[in-house]
Amino acid sequence: MSAAMATAPAQVFYPHIVKQPDYCGGKATLDNTRVRVDNVVFLHKEGFSGVQIRERYPNLSLAQVHAALTYYYDHQAEIEAELAEDEGWREDHERRKAEYLARKASR
Repeated sequence: MSAAMATAPAQVFYPHIVKQPDYCGGKATLDNTRVRVDNVVFLHKEGFSGVQIRERYPNLSLAQVHAALTYYYDHQAEIEAELAEDEGWREDHERRKAEYLARKASR
């Protein structure tokens, strides 16, 4: 076996996962949907089962939900960074909203 073959990472195909720069901001997304893997993972981390996640996203199949979780467990750092980025945005939005409402109330 050559050294190049020994160090080359295996190319892994994830059924139901699309990750393209021009689709959903380049984030891992479930095929034929606009549902990102991090959306599914967020609900999973909140304690939702696969069936409950499907209730929230009825256009998903259970296979897509499981594919999203499989992708997550193989790419935890990537998805955790996306979740942290989203959380930072939410916190910033809530802070700006509270400041706006406080200014509006003081008028």
